[in-house]
Amino acid sequence: MNRNQRGKSNSGFGQRVQPDEQHFTRKLKAKAAQGVQGYPIATIAYYGPDLDLATKVTLGIVQKDQQVSDMRRWVSDLSDIRLDHATNRAIMKFLEQHHAKSVVVSEGILGCPHEEGIDYPKGESCPQCLFWVNRNRWTGESPHSSRSMD
Repeated sequence: MNRNQRGKSNSGFGQRVQPDEQHFTRKLKAKAAQGVQGYPIATIAYYGPDLDLATKVTLGIVQKDQQVSDMRRWVSDLSDIRLDHATNRAIMKFLEQHHAKSVVVSEGILGCPHEEGIDYPKGESCPQCLFWVNRNRWTGESPHSSRSMD
């Protein structure tokens, strides 16, 4: 089956082609691979309980004046949100609504998905994500380990 036949019904001409399950995931990766094309720039960061599972994605729209004009968050408790079809579809819709010319995606997972001062007291470590206690969110390394995000 070729690309244009995917999801197409045999009921006749003009039937809408339905995207396959990973269409929006591929589309998002392709948009990010284009690099910086101008403003607005969409910034996407992933968070999770460890370096392997992303359960939250945050998307911000940065305008030419360097101000964040809009921000959205999506959360998944069931699976890795980076591969979630419905979430990636919503992200692509959000990018289109804001006419994002560029998409910058964080490499790896940037830390605990819970928010300090909202989900747990300010100045404390998240009681649900012990993996991130004393861990550098940019390298993934802890003072007691040499594991990194590579």
